[in-house]
Amino acid sequence: MPTQLDPRPNGVLSSVTETDWDAIAAWTDDKYMSFDVRPSGRSTSPCSSMFSIDVGEITMTHFRYGTEVALRDFDAEAGNVLVLTTLRGRTRHRVGRAEGTELGAGQTFVADCSRTDFRLAADDDHLQLNLTVPHRLLADLSLQWWGHVPDDALWSRGAVIGGSGSPWWNLLGYATSTAAISPEAVASGRIGLHLQELIAAQLLHDWALRAAVDLERRPAVAAPGYVRTAAHFIDAHARDLPTVAEIAAAAGVSVRSLSGGFARYLGTSVRSYLVEQRLQGVYRELRSGAESVTVTAHAWGYVNLGVFAASYRRRFGENPSETLARARS
Repeated sequence: MPTQLDPRPNGVLSSVTETDWDAIAAWTDDKYMSFDVRPSGRSTSPCSSMFSIDVGEITMTHFRYGTEVALRDFDAEAGNVLVLTTLRGRTRHRVGRAEGTELGAGQTFVADCSRTDFRLAADDDHLQLNLTVPHRLLADLSLQWWGHVPDDALWSRGAVIGGSGSPWWNLLGYATSTAAISPEAVASGRIGLHLQELIAAQLLHDWALRAAVDLERRPAVAAPGYVRTAAHFIDAHARDLPTVAEIAAAAGVSVRSLSGGFARYLGTSVRSYLVEQRLQGVYRELRSGAESVTVTAHAWGYVNLGVFAASYRRRFGENPSETLARARS
């Protein structure tokens, strides 16, 4: 049953196999991101089949190496989330220092390669339906639907989602069958944009559920009153660049007590919390079609635009100019 998820039009179901590692690497670098792949079984010769189609800004691939492989060192700068569905064979996934997870046919693993160290191994019989989703696409949808962008409590968590008969599985069935029948409409038409939003929304819902992240509300500050007061003060005055001393005074405690409270109850520093709120503020304004990146960055207290742009890209997976350009398109 799982192998029925196939986005290839009838004319290309008998794909020509590729046996050259360099040719395969050039294709996978383009469709996913650059990474290191090594054969790990008895055979070192690939027998790969490769097919891809764009679903809006999401890249959908039907792919196999045709030999046992191990993958690592995915390029974080590419800013992509991998959504890997095993159609046949066995695959093993690991994020960071967590224990590896082995998947069989019909299961999907999600990993944000812009936020985590991801490793993948697959047996010689593997076949996958993969989605390459830009991190910023998910961040945009989160902001649009829920009014905030989740933090690394979600993005740094690898997760198994879906399974045969689940909403996710049924959505993949709809997406692949539509792609096979109407590839042009899926790649560049309104149908593709509709599918893109459906896929991103269901992905976020299922991923957040497994990560115990509530997308319906901003993360609550489960901490003493002075920590909540300080957090709310930062939320309201982040654009004014309050000092840690000013924030502590607003909360009625010493700088030392406030710093300890943030570290204990929020798992971050006062300064890091302030930086996050400033970046979120810039992001919201750029998504609303601000006057310019420079004006917006300066309004939120950023003087060195190079440092700002680097911080912004690390947080949202794209340059601020790209966010603004999309808002204006």
